[in-house]
Amino acid sequence: MTHVPQLATPLDRQNERLASVAGPRAAASSFGRRVRGGDIGSLPVVIGLLFIAVIFQVMSSAFLSPANLVNIAGDCVAVGVIAVGLIPVLLTGQIDLSVGSMSGVGSTLLGVGLVVHGWPAWEAMGAALAAGLAVGLVYGVVFVRFGVPSFVVTLAGLLSLLGLQLKLLGTNGSVNIPFGSSVVRFTQQMYLPRPASYGIAALAALGYLGTALARNRRRRAASLGTRPLAGDIARAVALLAGLLFACWYLNRDRGIPASFALLVVLVVVLHYLLTRTRWGRAVFAVGGSVEGARRAGLKVSRVYLSVFVICSFLAALGGLLAAGRLATASISSGVGDTNLEAIAAAVIGGTSLFGGRGGAYSALLGIIVIQSIASGLTLLNLDSSVRYIITGGVLMVAVIVDSLARRSRASHGRG
Repeated sequence: MTHVPQLATPLDRQNERLASVAGPRAAASSFGRRVRGGDIGSLPVVIGLLFIAVIFQVMSSAFLSPANLVNIAGDCVAVGVIAVGLIPVLLTGQIDLSVGSMSGVGSTLLGVGLVVHGWPAWEAMGAALAAGLAVGLVYGVVFVRFGVPSFVVTLAGLLSLLGLQLKLLGTNGSVNIPFGSSVVRFTQQMYLPRPASYGIAALAALGYLGTALARNRRRRAASLGTRPLAGDIARAVALLAGLLFACWYLNRDRGIPASFALLVVLVVVLHYLLTRTRWGRAVFAVGGSVEGARRAGLKVSRVYLSVFVICSFLAALGGLLAAGRLATASISSGVGDTNLEAIAAAVIGGTSLFGGRGGAYSALLGIIVIQSIASGLTLLNLDSSVRYIITGGVLMVAVIVDSLARRSRASHGRG
């Protein structure tokens, strides 16, 4: 789990040098110390996802079939994109309760623009995304200038956006989007070509290796310990093998949905912004301590403005993808459990509600967990009530784990 880096002590450097030459046993011991110290990363959610896969596969042999996994990937996209937008807001210790309503307005603007007003697809999508930017900017300005809690600002926005959605849809209450439109084709019919999927997998493994080598160079320049080259190569090879197998397995059916590839790209881009840019370090700093960030000379107001704008923009994009997936925009678009699922995905994936800890991959892992539960229960012919109960339980466990990890970090002096 990504967090604000701390200065290494001479003892830390000595331990890292020893770990770099002592082999797997020392590496395992170092990992154990990090876990005991509260730095658990994405370990709980990965274990939970494996547990879910095993249980549902035992109960229904179709769960891990290529066709069902392709369906899960496609179903992850809309709420997953909304959850990605929530990550920066949660990292600053704030919340946006209106992401579901914003996605509903986005889908409504698409449907009304295409069908009622006859706009080209790019104009309708542009209007939806522009609305997302405007709403996020309003939230940021109200929060920064007037000090209104983000909970209240976005709750008011939720109600206002819901009213706007009802006004746009009018008495009909729904608009059917043509199946020939580009949005519907993208979300329902487009899959990555098989050679392209294997090529992307290879590029991902090479990118991981390149990142690891660059990290070692930076640590050597700072006189810090580095990981053995053989270990980085072994991890890159294992990643390549896993990705190639996943591509091969999904390609036995329709392949990897293009919309899911878009979700992964958004996750990777946000991960880079959070971990490799000044803006990302500022986001973590604000989430860790607002007053400390101000004293360090950071533009806290700009950070808050940026995270609210990003959140609303991606919520509108999620609404476009949801409208394409369902080929309709209606009064039910974005309401109900969309808000809860997006927030739950980020938290279940490992982003702290207390701010300052988490990462872009939290959204991806969390939404895969939620959609896997939904898919498994559907295969077992269980109704939505069971799904809500289980998802709520998983969310509660995730928050408890985060709270315990936070206490452990505090007791070890990591904050």
